[in-house]
Amino acid sequence: MSGPPPSGSLAERPSTPTVTTKSEAPMSTPTTTSVTGGAPRVVRTRPRADGRVNPTTEYSGLLSTVRDAGLLRRRTGFYYTMFGALVLALGGIVTGFVLLGDSWFQLLLAAALGIVLTQFAFLAHEASHRQVFESGKANDVAGRTLANLFVGISYSWWMTKHSRHHANPNVLGKDPDIERDVVSFTAEDAARSRGLYAWLTRRQGYAFFPLLLLEGLNLHLHGFRTVFGKGKVDKRWVEITMLVTRVGLYLAVIFWALPLGMAFAFVGVQLGVFGLYMGASFAPNHKGMPLLPKEARVDFLRRQVLTSRSIRSTWFTDLYMGGLNYQVEHHLFPNMPRPALRRAQVIAKEYCTTHQIPYTETSLMESYAIVVRYLNKVGLSAGGDPFDCPAASAYGR
Repeated sequence: MSGPPPSGSLAERPSTPTVTTKSEAPMSTPTTTSVTGGAPRVVRTRPRADGRVNPTTEYSGLLSTVRDAGLLRRRTGFYYTMFGALVLALGGIVTGFVLLGDSWFQLLLAAALGIVLTQFAFLAHEASHRQVFESGKANDVAGRTLANLFVGISYSWWMTKHSRHHANPNVLGKDPDIERDVVSFTAEDAARSRGLYAWLTRRQGYAFFPLLLLEGLNLHLHGFRTVFGKGKVDKRWVEITMLVTRVGLYLAVIFWALPLGMAFAFVGVQLGVFGLYMGASFAPNHKGMPLLPKEARVDFLRRQVLTSRSIRSTWFTDLYMGGLNYQVEHHLFPNMPRPALRRAQVIAKEYCTTHQIPYTETSLMESYAIVVRYLNKVGLSAGGDPFDCPAASAYGR
């Protein structure tokens, strides 16, 4: 999650990724082309005589373009503004909570709190990627504080899980985001379902978004299991103190200020909205995109582009998804600040077109439909033989 390695909607599925072996040593010659109209300098690569292009040089050319355009510079002013706005929103919710007192209108504030906490989680995510400050330590302090003390999830757990995802998106056996949990993301996993679980798995596409209502609670539980578990946790006691303080004070205030039934309803609505919003922001970006075999040797540029789906940008999606709608660009340049992603997308699209790398982008609603259809297709294998694996099909197996 610390940054990249050294350094258009599509009517059909992305083409087979370029796979190389250690014995191959394709070379290419970088060429610099100035683009008119004040646009950033675009660095392209020219294949050698045998037609092969060095994948490392391809990515280096793209990285040079965005760096020369100043898109990797920190935008701390943006993040201070976002943090200030969210603190004001949180203050408004607290004020409303006090003024409303014993009223079922409190549930509206609970929903608003779930939304605001998700926005805080976006900031924690960006700090974990070193997008906010130049200093890694400052980013860690900000990320840990936002995640543990504001949102109530473990920063260490998130860092470990999310780093593995970025290194191997949609790679079978390596990406934790496609590991089997309640939902199966591969036909092989779905085929192991039995009984009532198999019945649910066959309908998991339709059940996916309702199940996200439980994801908020699940994220909190993962955090506590991590910090109180036996595995290595950076700043364990700091995280324990923050998590216990945050969750303890939150529950104490809610159950002290509201009648018992209303307090449970408040917490339930807040957790439900938080989980649904988090899942609806992260799920559209990879679910239904190609899965890669564990042993596949796919270069960094194609591994990130072919497994990611960007969401068509509007002011709403930029705010709603916290920059995650620029998923291809986020995976190519994980330490790029959110305000720079829109300009980076223009460069990345042109670069992918030049190098004949399929770039996938769709609308938000269509991305949700794709997720539902894909999960339902996977679920057909529940309790029986799996269908042909998309990853295997991509490699002609």
